[in-house]
Amino acid sequence: MRNAKLAALCGALLASSALSAPVSAQSDYFAGKTLTMIVGSDAAGGYDTYGRLTVRHMVKYLPGQPTIVVRNQPGAGSATAAAAIFNTAPKDGTWFGIIFPGVIIGPILDPKPQTLFDVTKFSYLGSADSGTRVCITFEKSQTKTFEDARKRKTIMGASAAGGSTRDYAYMLNHVAGSQFEVVSGYKGSADIFLALERGEVDGMCGLDWSSLKAQRGDWIKAKKLNVLIQTGLDPESELVDLGVPDMWKFIANPVDKAAAELVVSQQIFGRPFVAPPGVPEPVLKVLREAFDKTMADAEFKADAQKARIDVSPTNGQKVQELVTRVFSTPAETVARAKRIITQ
Repeated sequence: MRNAKLAALCGALLASSALSAPVSAQSDYFAGKTLTMIVGSDAAGGYDTYGRLTVRHMVKYLPGQPTIVVRNQPGAGSATAAAAIFNTAPKDGTWFGIIFPGVIIGPILDPKPQTLFDVTKFSYLGSADSGTRVCITFEKSQTKTFEDARKRKTIMGASAAGGSTRDYAYMLNHVAGSQFEVVSGYKGSADIFLALERGEVDGMCGLDWSSLKAQRGDWIKAKKLNVLIQTGLDPESELVDLGVPDMWKFIANPVDKAAAELVVSQQIFGRPFVAPPGVPEPVLKVLREAFDKTMADAEFKADAQKARIDVSPTNGQKVQELVTRVFSTPAETVARAKRIITQ
């Protein structure tokens, strides 16, 4: 585990993480089949990078080494993709996808939650990363630090409701005193980066640090970005070394702290891969084992390093149980968490 709080949250699950009965799927189960992986975001974003890189290596661990076709299906903070996987995808293991963690925690936090799917019933294959998110501004912005953001209005680009770029900016306004003015409606981080260059917005929040390094590593190296603050259950050492403060130093109210912890808990399953509910247990076991082997694959790790993405995986059984645990959060904490991610 990366840190103490993550260990505390997950430790109770270790004893129950054993997989189900031995696989009964035939060794050629996927032979000759075409599998579909849906990416719940636009092409060229961080989730697209994780998805395509994972299936490129995962195919060699699937019986029969099938063809895997990747399809981008952005919309509604990846809820569109989640609904397609849950409701229309075949339940035979031939369809799965990568979605935003905000979709998983959304039924708890959204004032008008999606009713098209039940996130506790997805068949979770695992999560490729459990990372830290950041708020950034572009070099042209007058807001260079989070202290600046607490003193002056700073325009932040964001996607639709339910996306971390929107929710995290509002959260920091409510619990940490920032004065972010959120401009929603961008399709994804790639579009917001273009808006930064055009001067339409100052920056964005809720961006995974690993995604930022993958998509704009050259900007980081050239010091074109100001990393204002990091949001995670515990500080990320790399960001600490860069002098980036974590949000907890700005949150004094214990009620706000508990609510913020619920919001950022989604980062534990930061890159979740899901299949439809009802996938037969033997087939789900094969998919989970293929995912786990991919995360440990030396060539995959080397490619991930080249793509500048972090890999800190959580297996599917643990993710399944973590989701169940999150949905047992006390009602008063949930109510406050809902409030802090709205305008």
